[in-house]
Amino acid sequence: MGCGRVGSTLARSLEDRNHTVSIIDSEPDAFRRLGPAFNGDKIAGIGFDQQVLEKAGIRRADAFAAVSSGDNSNIIAARVAREQFGIQQVVARIYDPGRAEVYQRLGITTVATVKWTADQVLRRILPAGAEPDFRDPSGTIRVDHITVPEIWIGRRTIDLQVQSRSRIAWIDRLGEGMLPVRETVLQEGDMLHLVIREDNAAHTYARLENGPEED
Repeated sequence: MGCGRVGSTLARSLEDRNHTVSIIDSEPDAFRRLGPAFNGDKIAGIGFDQQVLEKAGIRRADAFAAVSSGDNSNIIAARVAREQFGIQQVVARIYDPGRAEVYQRLGITTVATVKWTADQVLRRILPAGAEPDFRDPSGTIRVDHITVPEIWIGRRTIDLQVQSRSRIAWIDRLGEGMLPVRETVLQEGDMLHLVIREDNAAHTYARLENGPEED
């Protein structure tokens, strides 16, 4: 639901991945954003109207995304898709981060645009470890990305993980992602994506800064 910049981009991306897509918008002119190559169904109407959703094929859908410009419309449409039609994979774009958190707890995945953008900026201007890339809803687990400290270059990833009480989810190396194995050696310029328990974060960053303990 929603054929603005986000919705049209999402629809084309899904179709490029060989998914069947129906897109709903209250303004028929919005469908021009899809371009002539789009083969999916274009339904003009209110995206939380059950008849409109039926026309769009909601009963055979595997997922539903509500990405119009209105929080209220997205919330209502997401709830109708989930509660009336039993769609489990539902995502709603919500600008108000407070409301987004409420609906996240109700099982509706939300994308709070303003908060996400602000968080992305914060993560890039604050010192390493000040703000994680991701924190799970319970606040127990976080994912941080850091450039490998010089003092750890040449050491095995397993040593860093054991001593820092973290796990390396993946490494960005020379423009490509890689999954480390036990014998992987850290190289200059590696970007580490670390999974850390929140209560271990202080220890993790202290060990990264101080370097490896020798056996």
